[in-house]
Amino acid sequence: MMQDPSIRRRRIFRQVVFIALAVGCLMPFARPPLALLAGFVFALVWGNPFEKFTPRATKLLLQFSVVGLGFGMNLFDAAHVGGDALIFTAASICVTLLAGILAGRLLSVGKKTSLLISAGTAICGGSAIAAMAPVVDADENEMSVSLGTVFILNSVALFVFPLVGRHVGLDEHRFGLWAAMAIHDTSSVVGAAQRYGPTALQVATTVKLERALWIIPVVLGTALFYKKQKSRIKPPYFILGFVLAMALVTFVPEVKPVGDVLVAAAKKGLTLTLFFIGAGLTRKSLKNVGVRPLVLGLLLWVFISVSTLLVIMGM
Repeated sequence: MMQDPSIRRRRIFRQVVFIALAVGCLMPFARPPLALLAGFVFALVWGNPFEKFTPRATKLLLQFSVVGLGFGMNLFDAAHVGGDALIFTAASICVTLLAGILAGRLLSVGKKTSLLISAGTAICGGSAIAAMAPVVDADENEMSVSLGTVFILNSVALFVFPLVGRHVGLDEHRFGLWAAMAIHDTSSVVGAAQRYGPTALQVATTVKLERALWIIPVVLGTALFYKKQKSRIKPPYFILGFVLAMALVTFVPEVKPVGDVLVAAAKKGLTLTLFFIGAGLTRKSLKNVGVRPLVLGLLLWVFISVSTLLVIMGM
């Protein structure tokens, strides 16, 4: 059956505009918040013309960009920052998971959906949800709702956190720590910290990736609880690449000029990642979330954001 020529032209036009905006995100004038906003507005008006491609591209771009950022950091400085935040990270994850499960019961949100939203908020957004879903036998709807909830709040955080941080007078180190503790996905953590300053970016990236490693024990514990000891857990290998990049720059100073180029490329990659994330917020994805899961995600996010901010301001 022949497709209507006018429909085909409109589809091609949307694809061309989408690609032009994506290329624009790589230009020197492009900024992470504008990239996210451009993707979001485009998706609301025209939908996502590459709906199957952008999720895969987002994942790969984020991983390569995080490894690239490692070339701009000193291994010993990162280890010091990560060590200082270790207890704080563990405590916040445990409290967030418990609070999310209890709040889910009060709001009558499904048990599995509550657990997925809690894990996404406590650890690292969509990655944690994707790792937890097969362990608890979550169906496609439960996973979609959880991802959509975390996705929406994660996007809002990119705009809100820098404004709040400056309003309350956080320095770059403390802002980086706060962003790593309270923003869901690594992409928005890095995007918000990048807006705040270079020190914030280094602290946020290091602590967030340390936080992401908690996927492994949390998923293992959940698998034992659900009696699925044979569940396969895919470790976040890109974190190893991040550490190796830091080690290379730290112990082989001659690599630094190349490292500077890779860091610049990584930052542009993150800007493009945020454009793809914004393009995922289509009308359909927003509609699928529903009110109660969104309220649960919002309450949990506000709880962890405010509580960690108060602790950090008291340091």
